[in-house]
Amino acid sequence: MNIKLERVEIDKKDTLYRLLEYSLFEESLTDGNEMNENAIFEYKYFDNYFTDNNRDAFFIRKQESNKLLGFVMINTYMQHTKKGHSIAEFMVIPKYRRNKIGKKVAFMCFDLYQGAWEVSPSKGNEIAYNFWKRVIDEYTDKNNDFKDGIFSFKR
Repeated sequence: MNIKLERVEIDKKDTLYRLLEYSLFEESLTDGNEMNENAIFEYKYFDNYFTDNNRDAFFIRKQESNKLLGFVMINTYMQHTKKGHSIAEFMVIPKYRRNKIGKKVAFMCFDLYQGAWEVSPSKGNEIAYNFWKRVIDEYTDKNNDFKDGIFSFKR
């Protein structure tokens, strides 16, 4: 399956937020995140993805049909290095998982921005950890570090 990344424009902000809510709900099984009284998983920095030059959000789409397959959110807020990029949020819709879409998207993101990268798998989520370990090991030929729950490498 051929896929593409499409930058999320402000007029599609609500679509991204709905996808993010699905992702936060799924992660709540392992990370302890709680929804508020309005049944919303709050995401403090969401609006900044539309006002801050240090953040980018992309829809993951099927190339041929433009079908929405997920999303990725990237920022420049690093924990172990001063400058670089970080995967803040990443989700492939469950129906489309196990088709190498996540790996393709990760590689596309890493290729999009030069320099240092950090990826923090969802806390306590063994599936997410194993996915990112496999993907980053392959992308870096195992030339990466894992410390304090964060994968770090240079592109």
